Amino acid sequence: MPVLAHISDLHLDGTDRATERAERVMRRLRALPGRVDALLVTGDIADHGTEAEYEEAARILGLHDPDSPFPVLTCPGNHDSRGPYRKALLRTAPSDGPVNSAHRIGGAVVLMLDSSVPGSDDGLLDGETHAWLEDTLDGLDGDAPVLLAFHHPPVALHHPLPDSYQLRQPRSLAALLARRPEIVGVLTGHAHTPASTVFAGLPLVVGPGVTWTLRLPWEGADVADREAPPGFAFHVLDDERRLTTHFRVAD
Repeated sequence: MPVLAHISDLHLDGTDRATERAERVMRRLRALPGRVDALLVTGDIADHGTEAEYEEAARILGLHDPDSPFPVLTCPGNHDSRGPYRKALLRTAPSDGPVNSAHRIGGAVVLMLDSSVPGSDDGLLDGETHAWLEDTLDGLDGDAPVLLAFHHPPVALHHPLPDSYQLRQPRSLAALLARRPEIVGVLTGHAHTPASTVFAGLPLVVGPGVTWTLRLPWEGADVADREAPPGFAFHVLDDERRLTTHFRVAD
């Protein structure tokens, strides 16, 4: 029964504020008396996509720390830049292709997908990513439940800011989900607000933002609540393939 921690939208920019908020969440997760099986980070890790921001992210997240209490799985968002992301965060050769990766966590598989569009704030799982996803699913045994994680939600969340930059071509993803019963849920970020809904008949959970929290239209005119504590989520995938999510804040 995998337990996954989930954070999103760190927007590390070299400021003390961004660093402190990200470090606060990581201290909370590392101090848990029980172990989580992995930490998912669903994009906008850096604010400007520079190597220095990713080097800081790697340090804060413990990506290359052999003593880290859990593996850290990442995917890019619209503020991220694929070349520096690969070079400084993943320590692989920089390239401009989508950053997709597959991870077996306990009895489940987590597929981290790149929904970023270079030079745009829009989201898209492009043809290369769809082909990678189909090939990866074909290579699995079909028995393990699969979670998809990427940055841009494929549905409206009822706020004009994130709804302006949703995942494009969501019907293509919905059609894939309909063909693939092993996929049991979708996890995203981008909106800076914890949210849960349904997409293509599956649970869709949006992780809260670390850098600031979105104020919904009925909460006030100011979009960004910068005083709210950084948030994170715990996802539990049980033996009946039911996904349950608990939201927390790092005070």
